[in-house]
Amino acid sequence: MSGEIGIRFGAFLAVCLLMAAWERAAARRTLLLSRGLRWPANLGILALDSVLVRLFFSAAPYALALRAQGAGWGLLNAYPFPGWLKVALGVILLDLAVYLQHVMFHAVPVFWRLHMMHHADLDFDFTTGGRFHPAEILLSAGIKMGAMAALGAPPLAFLLFEVLLNAISMFNHGNVSLPPALDRVLRFAVVTPDMHRVHHSVVPGETNSNFGFNLPWWDRILGTYRDRPAAGHDGMTIGLARFQEERRQTLPWLLLLPFRGGAGRKTNTGEGGR
Repeated sequence: MSGEIGIRFGAFLAVCLLMAAWERAAARRTLLLSRGLRWPANLGILALDSVLVRLFFSAAPYALALRAQGAGWGLLNAYPFPGWLKVALGVILLDLAVYLQHVMFHAVPVFWRLHMMHHADLDFDFTTGGRFHPAEILLSAGIKMGAMAALGAPPLAFLLFEVLLNAISMFNHGNVSLPPALDRVLRFAVVTPDMHRVHHSVVPGETNSNFGFNLPWWDRILGTYRDRPAAGHDGMTIGLARFQEERRQTLPWLLLLPFRGGAGRKTNTGEGGR
């Protein structure tokens, strides 16, 4: 179990350092707020989330994957697939489960209250990729465990998926430039920063598009794909229309956001709170 935790943390830290250096060397957009204002809140949330997941779940997901494999639970164990195919299908189907969860968190008011904190960031950089309300992170961990049990995903599939999810979330929230031709090619294999940035627009139809984290296929197949923001990447406004004040970027305010009056209103327009 300690090896699994070490692999995940080491990969995550390496990607964070890489993205920080890349953003400094080749930023895609000029940030509105200073890192000194945003990063303490965003990184503080990330640290709190990590502690809570370890406290409440510890190695439970990996142990569940081992148990499912030994007991023959789940869809993938119902068929005589070779081991490598079970791993590949496990990673792909877990990614589909996270896509569907993301759509649900936009569509259901009580879940949107939690997810709003992620969208309330006024800028878009790799730290946004770890900015999720602790209650959402704990709920998401439980949903993923349910998906793992239903699928019977092998332990290696779970480990690969978690490493990819954390790393690619930092990448596709990165404030980094990619050559347009390379971005168009990469979009067939992975969610790129320009693709996911559309999802953080204040425009409701753009907020409710491009839900994918790792794989871009689900948005294309299920009709939620949008190529670019209407105002262009340089002209678009990041965040939620009702949360455009700097004072709302502090850690205490963000943690209390889901519990503020009116926070769940206008769920399907990407707005909420006051």
